[in-house]
Amino acid sequence: MLVVTRYRVPPADAVTFRDRARRALEVLATKPGWRGGHVGRAADDPELWVVSSEWENVGSYRRALSSYESKLEAVPLLSLAIDEPTAFEIVATVESSGASVRASDADQVGLGEAAAPVVPTDFDR
Repeated sequence: MLVVTRYRVPPADAVTFRDRARRALEVLATKPGWRGGHVGRAADDPELWVVSSEWENVGSYRRALSSYESKLEAVPLLSLAIDEPTAFEIVATVESSGASVRASDADQVGLGEAAAPVVPTDFDR
């Protein structure tokens, strides 16, 4: 099961949101059925964020959300998500061939730099 929640986050709140989303995933990662998760921000729209997680099944996800720790850290964050469907059945998976999926210049080019000569972000402060 794949869970995808999207958020609109003002630039002034970006660092706080990133840290809060990471903490929510850290809590969920301790629950049975967890397979992995990510926090991401749209390269072309720095106010649009995504938090995704993958679960063994829907029951694992629902049980994880019912824990005390999740109610403190994850559920309040999830309640801020854009109102749209969030749970998806995984119908196909393609595994990595072992080669890096990162761009060859990922360590030199930061978020937003590829879109224009210089696009400062809230992480540059």
